[in-house]
Amino acid sequence: MTPETNRRAWMSLLAKAPAERLRVLWDAQSFAPEFNWLRAPEIGATMVRGRTGGTGAPFNLGEMTVTRCSLQLASGEVGHGYVQGRDKDKAKLAALVDALMQGDKADVVKAAVLEPLEKAMLDARETRAAKAAATKVDFFTMVRGED
Repeated sequence: MTPETNRRAWMSLLAKAPAERLRVLWDAQSFAPEFNWLRAPEIGATMVRGRTGGTGAPFNLGEMTVTRCSLQLASGEVGHGYVQGRDKDKAKLAALVDALMQGDKADVVKAAVLEPLEKAMLDARETRAAKAAATKVDFFTMVRGED
């Protein structure tokens, strides 16, 4: 995996993570980096686009509220937070994690924050799949013997 692919993966994970779970994992650690805002958390909207069948022509599905911010750590790393909804604190935490993942604390942050988030999301996906599988109905037809 390239560094860009890795960053895309952790940014996606942070954006999808439940805000409260992210706060709990962050607060459990002693991370308190000094930083300066490049762009303070701000709430806006973005257009969500879709494709019919995943391959058809793109169309505008509607707008979604997002919160974004950018910051720079005292050590120089720049982090961005871009999350769905109106949660400025979650955007700030996402930006802090993003910035820390680019520095010398990356392994610690990954083990303390990203890996537990990823495990929780995989567990939730498996639980959802198991519930769906429990409702599966197999339909079959019997040949009547008439031509």
